[in-house]
Amino acid sequence: MRHSISEITEIIRDRRSIQPKDFSPREVQRDIIDQVLGNGIWAPTHGMTQPWRFVVFTGTARERLSAFMGAAYKRITPPEKFLQRKYDNHVQRPLQSSVVVALGMARDPHGKIPLHEEQYSVACAVENMYLTCTAYGLGAFWSTGAVITGAEMVQFLGLGAEDRCLGLFYMGYPAGEWPKGYRKPLPDLVRYVSE
Repeated sequence: MRHSISEITEIIRDRRSIQPKDFSPREVQRDIIDQVLGNGIWAPTHGMTQPWRFVVFTGTARERLSAFMGAAYKRITPPEKFLQRKYDNHVQRPLQSSVVVALGMARDPHGKIPLHEEQYSVACAVENMYLTCTAYGLGAFWSTGAVITGAEMVQFLGLGAEDRCLGLFYMGYPAGEWPKGYRKPLPDLVRYVSE
């Protein structure tokens, strides 16, 4: 065995999504952010395109992100569908987090790799990031939605015209207890076929 299965299993099963409203004001240090992102880029990547393009917001840059998201939500939401709760989440979450990572995805310039495979690669990177946050005792939350994944966000982040933003990854130290988790028993979710 190359690594401890019990340790990796413990980290995987301890991973949780913890919302920014449940973060403390304690700041996440740059070396930890770099470790989280560094582990993210070791995700599988078809054709070695390495599509990850992370834009990291810390300090007062989170205020610019907050203002952008609030304004973008107002612009793209018809008045009859406007929800104050959603607007508040867009504005408050960046300010409640020590770090916000925009999950950019650069398209394969040769067009050989399908879009969905590049998206899966970013999703795998996010799981690596989640697991690394768990090992550090950091809360993390992956958020998506029209404001976050739309064309305006791509432009705001300075990504290319064919690129995408697949969400925001909020990081911070939890203010309270680490949440408990639950999954259905394995036999409820798996079917073996041998013939």
